[in-house]
Amino acid sequence: MAELTGNNGKKPFKSGFVAIVGRPNVGKSTLMNQVIGQKIAIMSDKPQTTRNKIHGVYTTDEMQIVFLDTPGIHKPNSKLGDYMVKSAEGALSEVDAVLFLTDVSEELGGGDRYIIEQLKKIQTPVFLVLNKIDKVHPEALLPVIEKYAKLHSFAEVIPVSALRGNNVTTLLDQLGRYLEAGPMYYPADQITDHPEQFVCAELIREKILQLTREEIPHSIAVEIESMGKGDKGIVNIGAVIYVERSSQKGIVIGKQGAMLKQVGKLAREDMERLLGSKIFLELWVKVKEDWRNRDSVLKSLGFRHD
Repeated sequence: MAELTGNNGKKPFKSGFVAIVGRPNVGKSTLMNQVIGQKIAIMSDKPQTTRNKIHGVYTTDEMQIVFLDTPGIHKPNSKLGDYMVKSAEGALSEVDAVLFLTDVSEELGGGDRYIIEQLKKIQTPVFLVLNKIDKVHPEALLPVIEKYAKLHSFAEVIPVSALRGNNVTTLLDQLGRYLEAGPMYYPADQITDHPEQFVCAELIREKILQLTREEIPHSIAVEIESMGKGDKGIVNIGAVIYVERSSQKGIVIGKQGAMLKQVGKLAREDMERLLGSKIFLELWVKVKEDWRNRDSVLKSLGFRHD
């Protein structure tokens, strides 16, 4: 059947919302950033990096897709973890399509099976997106596809490399086929609906994830306390890094402040690229004991189920 066209003979503008779901550390944020063409979701080789639903906006002359990069679905061990899983699962009922992202370089496991069981409960079209194809031989893909096909009837199966951009254009073209005519929800030049403060806080957290080990990454929260333009157009940003124990505070600050200086340097460079301005960044480290299990603290840091 021919697609309906407007009065000017052009195809109608399409739009919709698409959730990216998957186990922790399969490349959801990398895919989001690749699609948008700019870093809006932080990346790390540590699981459970994404804590909130990150909205990225992809716009062309023909369509606009609002992507939701969700926290990895996993077995929670704190109130923060519970929030993250509910946030991810809640996204499934809010969208026009779901991208189920998997890592083809790893075996299909219990985490993947659990997510598939959640996907069976929804009517939304689900794409199986096989990520990290740059890590495997092409002949290894077919057996992987067959394993997943036995577990669920996917609308489309698309192998990609989110890191290198392989087949991402094909993925976007296929998504466009599933969208209906709709409005442009965001201005064409807008790439995220999160305020700059949120993205800047995430960039600081990303650097700590990259530079620290063991329990530190999951014990960190970052809050932007102040942000405004100063002399000569320099943007002044003051941020607090929260940890759960005094011993962690010493690790984040480092010997003679070396770790904190490195975090600030790397975060400032990314912020300057994001904002297109010179940045003066001040960082403080404070202890909020067991903050991941305290409802009042989670709410003050923006973690809300609504």
